[in-house]
Amino acid sequence: MEAVLQVKNLKKSYKNYQAVDGLSFELYEGEILGFLGPNGAGKSTTINILSTILKKDSGEIKFFNKEITNNLKYIKSRIGIVPQDLAIYEDVSAYKNVEFFASLYGLRSEELRESVLEALRFVGLEDRKDDIPKIFSGGMKRRLNIACAIAHKPKIIIFDEPTVGIDPQSRNHILSSIKKLKAIGRTIIYTTHYMEEIEEISDRVIIMDKGKKIAEGTIPELLEQYKNTRVYKISIVLKDCNFKYDFLYEIEGIQKVELVDSCLAITIIKEVENLDKIILSLINRNIKISHMTSEEGNLELVFLDLTGRKLRD
Repeated sequence: MEAVLQVKNLKKSYKNYQAVDGLSFELYEGEILGFLGPNGAGKSTTINILSTILKKDSGEIKFFNKEITNNLKYIKSRIGIVPQDLAIYEDVSAYKNVEFFASLYGLRSEELRESVLEALRFVGLEDRKDDIPKIFSGGMKRRLNIACAIAHKPKIIIFDEPTVGIDPQSRNHILSSIKKLKAIGRTIIYTTHYMEEIEEISDRVIIMDKGKKIAEGTIPELLEQYKNTRVYKISIVLKDCNFKYDFLYEIEGIQKVELVDSCLAITIIKEVENLDKIILSLINRNIKISHMTSEEGNLELVFLDLTGRKLRD
């Protein structure tokens, strides 16, 4: 499989804050690469560098085997950016919005008109082409944002948290559109802090935290080490902020215990039946249990195990 993007040891800092710290990865033609991480992980900074909005401090970036610094015009014509913040004009029609952005890439006359209508049709807004975005819902504005980014038929499309603050129906429409883009041969980078989105659309995942890549692989690869584990999440009422849970490790089969927001995440070996012992041990110490769930290995567990915190903390 051919790499259409190569990033090596990318770094970017702001004064004393290291936003991106030695990031390296490759993007392959026709895949959806998901970037997963909490706010502040370095995802948007990485995207802004790839889209040429920001300059890197150091490292190497190659699109289609061409170094980014000396080939900006060539690269910009082959990538589309769907930014986190809406990049549309509220007071001109949806058609005029897409037409303007498509014309920046040299499209003219009949080719321009056909490309604009095709992009609007793709995101389900062709029948609203003459309406102004000011009257659109948040989800419709997001879809128009996508149309503006894809009208020039870019080879690579970069989505930076495109579903923030929209309703579930619009989110599903956007995710469905991304899968359709992949089906027609587009290559996609998708950043989010929504675990379920990554699980639905991504071929491969990079997990970032504090500017670093902390894991990379397909979802089955990332979950492989957790296939024989189960996690009990037990919400407890804490009276002592210095609560110690070391006593739980005395129970057979417990591999790891984390306390996050008054919730014990207890990782156990799946074959060992020890829930009754866990509950009894808590009750014997006068610890009140308010809620409990059980989960098999998932990306949330991977992230918690790697960072010691939940994705959206």
